[in-house]
Amino acid sequence: MDAPAAIELRGVGRRYGERWALDDVSVSVPAGATLVVFGPNGAGKSTLLRVLATLLRPHGGEARVLGEPLPEREWAVRGRVGLLAHEALLYRDLSARENLRFHARLHKVAEPRVDELLEQMRLAGRADDPVRTLSRGLLQRVAVCRAVLHDPPLLLLDEPRANLDPAAAELIEPLIGRASGRTRVVTSHDPAGGLAEADYALGLRDGRVALSAPAGDVAPAQVEELYR
Repeated sequence: MDAPAAIELRGVGRRYGERWALDDVSVSVPAGATLVVFGPNGAGKSTLLRVLATLLRPHGGEARVLGEPLPEREWAVRGRVGLLAHEALLYRDLSARENLRFHARLHKVAEPRVDELLEQMRLAGRADDPVRTLSRGLLQRVAVCRAVLHDPPLLLLDEPRANLDPAAAELIEPLIGRASGRTRVVTSHDPAGGLAEADYALGLRDGRVALSAPAGDVAPAQVEELYR
């Protein structure tokens, strides 16, 4: 039996003023699968993630995330999604530990989970420093901890390996990679690497779908066309 859809979008649109950042976007992602989203800057990738995370409301079409219709039941989705955005979404004057404890309280997560993640991400030595003093790479690792703290079934990952050296990129894989077993939507500018970790590929250009297929049916050269 096919897995139920974790994400189902039909003709979804989102505009900023008169400009449509997403225009008639349709895609279905089964539970446990990985969708990788490609497209040049301004194509609508980050807007798509923010709609799925319930941070932006669609202005058209139908959206269902984890079985819940948006925006009608967005409150039922928020606590089940982990978002890793370009911005770390952390309080800069608080330490990594304080940030994670704050989010743990919001999600009713036991505090030992905070220490477990800090150890796993090899952050224990800097856990009590204000996050504004951390390098971009360390900040990204704290943001990964925040995104998975509450063990969400859906991860929305905006270029998750940005600012990470190879060792750090390998470190985060058990939490947010395919091995995590979660449904994932990942944005990428790396055609070969993105396709290698995907079950499905979606290409956006000017907010519209320019490519949509199982990842195994897509060649890197097809993705590269999106950027020309």
